[in-house]
Amino acid sequence: MKNPLTLGFSPCPNDTFMFYPLVHGLVDTGGYSFNERLEDVETLNKLAVKGVLDVTKVSYAALGHFREQYALLRAGSALGRGCGPLLVAKEPLDPAALQGKTIAIPGRYTTAHLLMRLYNPSLTTFLEMPFHEIMDAVMTGRADAGVIIHESRFTYQGFGLHQLVDLGEWWENETGLPIPLGGIVAKRSLGADTIRSIEQALAAGVEYARSNPAAATQYIREHAQEMNEQVCAAHIGLYVNDFSQQLGAEGEQAITELLRRAEAAGIVPASDKSLFI
Repeated sequence: MKNPLTLGFSPCPNDTFMFYPLVHGLVDTGGYSFNERLEDVETLNKLAVKGVLDVTKVSYAALGHFREQYALLRAGSALGRGCGPLLVAKEPLDPAALQGKTIAIPGRYTTAHLLMRLYNPSLTTFLEMPFHEIMDAVMTGRADAGVIIHESRFTYQGFGLHQLVDLGEWWENETGLPIPLGGIVAKRSLGADTIRSIEQALAAGVEYARSNPAAATQYIREHAQEMNEQVCAAHIGLYVNDFSQQLGAEGEQAITELLRRAEAAGIVPASDKSLFI
């Protein structure tokens, strides 16, 4: 067995569902083992900026900041249609009325923040916080609106909040492409052979998880912010799909377009580096 690789992913149900087979040796890993580290996605983004982890989940918006150091894997993505971040508020406001107002976001490097800036560049007052605190911040008035992700899109109405914009829907209408939320990257210094082995193992893990959906139930429960089984199941059903197993041409096009727009807007540095090894 080779030396363990450090592997970062979030405690959200879609990630624990997909990574369970990999970290528990249920698929062929090519002789690699993994020491997992579960963190909020913005924490993972910041760790990637510093080059801390060998393999990690990151926001696609963040990838523009470290693509020189990390290569993207074609498996393990959260990418699709009807799954984008939502802008919510206590009242059904016109989004244009938010100019100069405070908008809570789940982190500087998140795709949610990038989409918000692309949607309306005039909105510039953001308050960063962990994603699971955003709805409370809006409810208590610490923020005038918030961009919610993950489980929150299934529960916000129960908190009396109103959707102002579906940023994923906006993206799909603008580009005709699915929305790329997050993906898995590996350090380029690991080498092409190692990266391909990890990619193959992850794809096999996603296939195993989708074929054996009950296998990771306990692991998911141990880490999920939202313990409601229906919410967890809906979360997995929305964010784990065919793109998670293999990005394909359309998935790659969506990621390229997101980063192209981020570069054009000056939000991430320009790079000629290939996304993949």
